[in-house]
Amino acid sequence: MIAGLMEQTHEDVRVSCYVVTGATGFTGGALAARLVRDGHEVVALVRETSDTKALKTQGVHCEALSLLDKDALDKVLSSRPISAVFHIAAAYRTEHADESEFFEVNVEATRILLQATSDAGIARFVHCSTVGVQGAIEHPPAAEDYRMNPGDHYQESKLEGERVALEFAERGLGVSVVRPVGIYGPGDTRFLKLFKAIDKRIFLMIGSGKTLYHLTYIDDLVDGMLLAAEHPAAIGEVFTLCGPEYTDLNELVRRIGAVQERSVPGWRIPAWPVVWAAHVCDWLCKKIGVQAPLYPRRVEFFLLDRAFTEDKARRLIGYAPAVLLNDGLQRTSDWYKQEGML
Repeated sequence: MIAGLMEQTHEDVRVSCYVVTGATGFTGGALAARLVRDGHEVVALVRETSDTKALKTQGVHCEALSLLDKDALDKVLSSRPISAVFHIAAAYRTEHADESEFFEVNVEATRILLQATSDAGIARFVHCSTVGVQGAIEHPPAAEDYRMNPGDHYQESKLEGERVALEFAERGLGVSVVRPVGIYGPGDTRFLKLFKAIDKRIFLMIGSGKTLYHLTYIDDLVDGMLLAAEHPAAIGEVFTLCGPEYTDLNELVRRIGAVQERSVPGWRIPAWPVVWAAHVCDWLCKKIGVQAPLYPRRVEFFLLDRAFTEDKARRLIGYAPAVLLNDGLQRTSDWYKQEGML
């Protein structure tokens, strides 16, 4: 893809070098693996405590440092010619995490990395945000210019991180922002609980099940990120990267059941008692300083519409998600079984 887009020779492609943050996570790891398979050199910026065995086995060069350490970043980014930086790392939504940590990692570290990228003369920077910055979608499907409505500290910090990235684009750095939607596929365990509940025929729907949900297969997401790093029209733009279709939860659960060859019981419970219990549980656990097993955000999956359009990415950079939902669900289920998770 990159070779065809930039009209590079095969030899040219093989000497390209890319920097990836967050490579020990699902998305960053898939991106790093794809770049290596395509013949690129990959430098992963990781924490001192990160497990990098899998990355090193793939041939990824790992540099342990803090993204808040400008001097360390300057040294790494100026050590070799680098085509682009992919910034995937983030402080994620650990319940009751210190608000300052979200902004330190998702905003300040982003600002420092952008400055180091600019100082090193690197041409392109892809910043990974989230569609969570737009909150619930009252009028689906939502495009990139749909109103912003972050619902927690994580989403607020990601929105601020977007703004910082776009400020650097205005200064002349080749920045693109991508907002992934519902990432899934082999290697991810975020949706394992859902697959398990359906596999064991114990799934319980909260509410009507008519809430919309949108998934994006990991390979399609990586394709979009590569386009954002290479296409001239991507500079200074924000792109929603999502799968080719969305469904309501009733249909999603039915399709997961179909690929697992399981009939799904029609059990459901009204949403209001679960929402009430989530708020009470959350309040009590905050008081005693423990992780809440049930909290309002966990219930949002069943209540808030999440459906988007990738039209802008299709039109400007040729993004074309190819993995249909049924196929992606089958591949994910097969991987869970292969790993002994189901």
